[in-house]
Amino acid sequence: MRPPILRRLLRRVAPVAVCGLLAVLGARPAPAVGAPAAPAATGLQQVTGFGSNPGGLQMFAYTPDGVPAGAPLVVALHGCTQSASAYFTGSGWSKYADLWGFDVVFPQTTPANNALSCFGWFDPAESTRGRGEAASVVQMVEYAKQTYGSDGRRVYVTGLSAGGGMTADLLAAYPDVFAGGSVASGLPAQCATSQAAASGCQTGPQKLSPAQWGDKVRGSYPGWTGPWPRVAIWQGTSDRTVSPANATALRDQWTDVWGIGQTPSGTGSLPGGTTRSVYEDASGRSAVETFSVSGMGHGLPVNPGSGADQCGATGAYFLNTVCSAYHTGVFWGLDRDAPGGGSGLPAPTGLKVTGVTDSGASLAWDAVTGAASYTVYRDGAEVATTPSASFTDTGLTAGTSYRYSVAAADSSGAAGAGSSAVTATTTGGTAPARCFTATNYAHVTAGRAHTSGGHAYANGSGQDMGLYNVFVTHTLRESPAGHFVIADSGCQAGSS
Repeated sequence: MRPPILRRLLRRVAPVAVCGLLAVLGARPAPAVGAPAAPAATGLQQVTGFGSNPGGLQMFAYTPDGVPAGAPLVVALHGCTQSASAYFTGSGWSKYADLWGFDVVFPQTTPANNALSCFGWFDPAESTRGRGEAASVVQMVEYAKQTYGSDGRRVYVTGLSAGGGMTADLLAAYPDVFAGGSVASGLPAQCATSQAAASGCQTGPQKLSPAQWGDKVRGSYPGWTGPWPRVAIWQGTSDRTVSPANATALRDQWTDVWGIGQTPSGTGSLPGGTTRSVYEDASGRSAVETFSVSGMGHGLPVNPGSGADQCGATGAYFLNTVCSAYHTGVFWGLDRDAPGGGSGLPAPTGLKVTGVTDSGASLAWDAVTGAASYTVYRDGAEVATTPSASFTDTGLTAGTSYRYSVAAADSSGAAGAGSSAVTATTTGGTAPARCFTATNYAHVTAGRAHTSGGHAYANGSGQDMGLYNVFVTHTLRESPAGHFVIADSGCQAGSS
């Protein structure tokens, strides 16, 4: 009979496949079991006594000087073999905490939780409401609200790989705590509820319908009817550790929860070969967004540099493609979400798209008393100042989605709080879809599909194409660039 402590340790040591980072550990040695956590990065402080801590996690926090009470809070969960310090340094969240004014909590696992410091996304004793590590994370949020004055209406959670799987579980179990989330190279909520099932989720989740995936969220907090968190999903098309099919399952899961379809309202291109797809709710507000990074493997997208949309540091599982922290923060509204803004003027209300062409978008909003002008932001960057409560943006790309927000400015030009964002999609101009008929082997070789577990999966859609060999043939339709769907029944395009 094993001693109880040993039994608990063995139960929580996942097989190599449990965490997305584990399959590539041959590239660098795993940390020694029982080794102390890495020293905290400058500015990152450990917090003790934040609660009963049923999951045995450690809490680290980054609280920039000058952040007022009532600011948002971001919770950032590292991947396996990583630490809070590594995630603080590599992810880029500290840059935007300084720039936009919010606090960040970095929960940390230890070898006492899991031999490779993975969050227990696959274990109901750790990932469900009121239990284990999930409950410890929520206690950290409560501590931040009470100690830093964080706004409980604007709490967000993000994570990589096993941290991404736990992020999805937290969003499902605590929709009353988190206003939004971002899952990077992660898993759908409650994809696995046992250690044995975890590796199957990674290599390709169950083939469930959107409603079945959505039921896993609804069942995590029975009786909750909304509002639901707004969810960003980041995935590399060449991830061989966590199958891109998980991004499709995540999209299906959260669009179903929101009661919207799985066809995007619009798509657009971002740096690093990234395709952003927007799924809007009934009011036209973006509820779910997917970010597919062409050719990227397993890790968190970062893009070191001094530009407004650049962040992070490259390293193991921090991949130089695009700054996911920036685009996630813009999606959540953190870029213009500071209470009162620089001028103290309130956020404009009633922002709406009044018209679009193939090269422009027209906006209008309710006037703000005391405003001398209005600052208009496109995808988080300032594009214009206008004296009136309307604006037409020009020089845009046809068939592309753009996200807009506005802020009222005083006579000195200082902008106040930003409005809620709206998405405008320009008309026309989309390149015709292309069709490719070939064997699964040829599709993978040409970069239109990838392999996992002996099957081929279409890049972008993640659809299962069957066995990876030269005996199975499919037609794939590409639209937009880099996004392929099976079109065996017919493909209307200029064929290749």
